[in-house]
Amino acid sequence: MLNLNQPLDPSEEEDFFKVLICDDFCNNIIAPLMQAKDLLRHGVTLTMPIFNPNPKNQRGRVPAPAVYFVQPTETNIQRIISDVSTSLYDTFHLNFSSSIPRPLLEALASGTLNSIERVAKVYDQYLEFATLEDNLFSLEQHSVYDQLNDPSATDREIEEVIEKVADGLFCVLATLCVVPVIQCPRGGPAEMVASSLDHKLRDHLLSSKNNLFTQGGGVSSFQRPLLCILDRSFDLSVGIQHDFRYNSLVHDVLGLKLNGLKLPGGDKKTIVDISDQFWSANGSLGFPEVAVEIANQLNKYKKEVEEINMRTGGGRRSSNSEELDGNVNTKHLMNAVKSLPVLQERKKVIDKHTNIATLLLGEIKERSLDVYTEKENDMIKMRGSVDMSDLLSVLKGKGTKMDKIRFALMYLISLETINQVDVEAVEAALREAEADTSAFRYVKKIKSLNVSLAASSDNSAASRRNIVDWAEKLYGQSISAVTAGVKNLLTGDQEPAVVRTVEALMEGKQNAETDSYLVMDPRASKSVSSGSLVKGPFREAIVFMVGGGNYIEYNSLQELSQRQETVKNVIYGATEMLTGAELVEQLAFLGQNMGLR
Repeated sequence: MLNLNQPLDPSEEEDFFKVLICDDFCNNIIAPLMQAKDLLRHGVTLTMPIFNPNPKNQRGRVPAPAVYFVQPTETNIQRIISDVSTSLYDTFHLNFSSSIPRPLLEALASGTLNSIERVAKVYDQYLEFATLEDNLFSLEQHSVYDQLNDPSATDREIEEVIEKVADGLFCVLATLCVVPVIQCPRGGPAEMVASSLDHKLRDHLLSSKNNLFTQGGGVSSFQRPLLCILDRSFDLSVGIQHDFRYNSLVHDVLGLKLNGLKLPGGDKKTIVDISDQFWSANGSLGFPEVAVEIANQLNKYKKEVEEINMRTGGGRRSSNSEELDGNVNTKHLMNAVKSLPVLQERKKVIDKHTNIATLLLGEIKERSLDVYTEKENDMIKMRGSVDMSDLLSVLKGKGTKMDKIRFALMYLISLETINQVDVEAVEAALREAEADTSAFRYVKKIKSLNVSLAASSDNSAASRRNIVDWAEKLYGQSISAVTAGVKNLLTGDQEPAVVRTVEALMEGKQNAETDSYLVMDPRASKSVSSGSLVKGPFREAIVFMVGGGNYIEYNSLQELSQRQETVKNVIYGATEMLTGAELVEQLAFLGQNMGLR
């Protein structure tokens, strides 16, 4: 795209400059992948927003080709028409993040008719997602959990959200150049997204002249992957709990977004991505292990610097005649000069992670995050069987209001049976801490609904239908998500439920938890029964979470891929990457909409 959609030739250097124009969404797609120096290497000397936030700084004509990378929206199309009509750039290379609808394409054609020679080409790039790591992506679609579970949401609004998510997933698959076998639990948002995506893939395979899935490449050279679609209600606890792994802490505590974070006192955004070898190697480790590794890297750096000083005569005077030889000293100096940039870069990385770790340590101590993590893990193991005085003392101790809400929610979700007296005591402790109890009360209602549904399982179908009717009136759209995820609402041990599910699906063996999952194969005829479709084993999988993902699940799935006898590849993606606090805020929004304050 940056090479004007021509093949890259590594032997040739850019001999002309170009302008890159993005909207906010597409800027977020580029941000985790390329910094200013990377863009410059591709000849991009100027990057501009499609709409200038400062109307006083009007854009003048730039005698250079312009690369537009924007979403195909009506406002963007009108802006492009205006820019082309005024010949703002020499040529226009238009790249849309997804397929441009025909009405907008026709509007673009008619609007640029008088300057059509300046429009070099129009491309559908199918890039409606942000790549955060090699095996991690986000559709950057925010508040999807709220939108799908909002009691006031209309069927039309729900359908639009589902279509948008399916469109984003289509772009991911088009980029990977694979048509997967799709599996998902029955009912709820996961099935709705899977059905929509299956329909889109079938339509494209049957009717498209330019088939996006016949251009080679793909996740695997010899086998189609599994696409497992789940929704956040499948396992709420893992999205709420505190975690002590490095990348989870950086995301949760320091607000990592699109591989960047702002550190106190720094003007520039600090980047942690796959180009950062320390982050790639240690991101999934526990914080204490990372602290030790930072110290080891610093000691290693100091030792190498000292060695260079000794060899070049900077460390001490040498009496050895060989070291005084001019040729030997020159050789050492040349080696030192060559190694200096590498050492400087390593020192920058060490300093960066030292600063990050120092900030994390301060937050851990101030908020007792180690205590929250330990106690929450105990709750998961003991299924809510905890000492109430111990639990209440944590709620009255250190930590932010949000830490306490998350801790209380973990207790509530972990309960197999609700003890009203204990739950009310926890809620009272939250009110005493002046914390918003909307999320707590929302989950409490959901738990009560689940208990009612479970209790009715032995009753008549009519009795069960009455409960569901009541629930739908109370919760609106949320009932489908809740009932779909009731069995897996709680992780049974410290391994997230998604890991057990994906492992079972990839093995393709009979499993009580996954035997009822729907199977869809867009390449198979619709007349083929679900039972005769391929159900594994799979070497590779794409796991997608509707309603928000997190680093806990990502780390656990990467560990799963490595612990098999045959190493497998698992890609994890979500509508957005949510911190525990952000998920709780969405739960609170739903609670407030239902009058639970």
